[in-house]
Amino acid sequence: MEELFGTNEQTPRQIVEELNKYIVGQDEAKKSVAIALRNRWRSRKLPADMQEDVVPKNILMIGSTGVGKTEIARRLAKLVKAPFIKVEATKFTEVGYVGRDVESIIRDLAETSVRMVRQQRIESVQDKAKEMAEERILDVFVPEPKKNTNPLGRLFGGSDDAEEKEEQPAEPKYQAGREWVRKRLQKGELEQETIEIDVEDSGKPMVGMFAGSSLESMGDNIQDMIGNLMPKRHRKRKVTVEQARKIFTQEEADKLIDMEAVADEAVKVAEYSGIVFLDEIDKVAVKGNSSGADVSREGVQRDILPIVEGSTVMTKYGPLKTDHVLFIAAGAFHMAKPSDLIPELQGRFPIRVELKSLRKEDFQKILTEPQNALIKQYQAMLATEGVELEFKDEAIGRLAQLACDVNEQAEDIGARRLHTLLEKLLEEVSFTAPELTEKKVVIDAAYVDKQLADIVVNRDLSQFIL
Repeated sequence: MEELFGTNEQTPRQIVEELNKYIVGQDEAKKSVAIALRNRWRSRKLPADMQEDVVPKNILMIGSTGVGKTEIARRLAKLVKAPFIKVEATKFTEVGYVGRDVESIIRDLAETSVRMVRQQRIESVQDKAKEMAEERILDVFVPEPKKNTNPLGRLFGGSDDAEEKEEQPAEPKYQAGREWVRKRLQKGELEQETIEIDVEDSGKPMVGMFAGSSLESMGDNIQDMIGNLMPKRHRKRKVTVEQARKIFTQEEADKLIDMEAVADEAVKVAEYSGIVFLDEIDKVAVKGNSSGADVSREGVQRDILPIVEGSTVMTKYGPLKTDHVLFIAAGAFHMAKPSDLIPELQGRFPIRVELKSLRKEDFQKILTEPQNALIKQYQAMLATEGVELEFKDEAIGRLAQLACDVNEQAEDIGARRLHTLLEKLLEEVSFTAPELTEKKVVIDAAYVDKQLADIVVNRDLSQFIL
């Protein structure tokens, strides 16, 4: 478990450098996340009796929308080899109300962990599964000759020796046929040939029967029980050899792995390496003396508390302890303050990180520096139409300034403002791209002013359009 999902052996500096490829600024938040990940690795190096007492220090990220909270979580998920889920606190309700209960967060984490471990096990048996898949394809092209036995002869003491002798000459011919087809398969000559195969019919899942309620896990368990009791059905499908190879490889890989062992390992991986990102945590904060719907919001906080503190949640793969799961909560905290969360929950997020609002310089970097920066995306999209899009530095500076101004005048939505501005700026080019005779389009400051100035100057209009 440690070798595969080893809580990431990258140093904090390396983690920050990786995040820098995609996220501009917010160094404090990146450092906190990097240290938290490194501490998972450090705790593994401690003596066994001390490991149990060293629990992760949960993080609370505070910052307005569009400054990079969710993006840090998203990139973190790709960076770490650990089960990671992102959930919104507003999706959950207090126990007793209609809606998802908070324990489903941990059940989802277990599912993610099982998928990861199962995928790793499948990759380890992939070569063997491919060999077995090839044999099944050969069985379709060159079926094994059936023995022409005579049950009546056997019943009255007859012998099959004569029949077996007749079939023996067919054996070399059968093997030679298989080898000939095998060579053609390995050369890729038969990939587009259509064949009829038997595939396992998993049946239609009972989607939605229990979804969105506290009975959700019970529904999953009942569905699994029914699935295990019912015999597996097979059906005929006409597919290409290429598709058949994928289907057979998947089926054979599933047969080669022990799902009980996968479930046991997945639970351990989730317990010691799992990361839960709780977004919109500020939306369940309660201000002062409130009543009505706010009571339910406080109830959600109280339900989240035992999971964050450390408790045991029953999943269909077995009990999962949350003591060592890392929780990262995030919220804009416009209408509420972190102190509006219940004190017990505040205490469970000892590391507080405030993400800064974006300035003009940040917007300029967001437009150009990240690995798949916004301008690079638009250039690549229009290049598919043969249009070369060139942005002058003055245009980038003007766009950054406009984004800053509109965020100050209207609602501050951070980097998401750039998406809106760029869509409006390039609307005409995107529409006429297939018909353009001049395939090079240069965007300068004058072009930006022409396309956007009227909207930005008119504050009332900008609130609706931008």
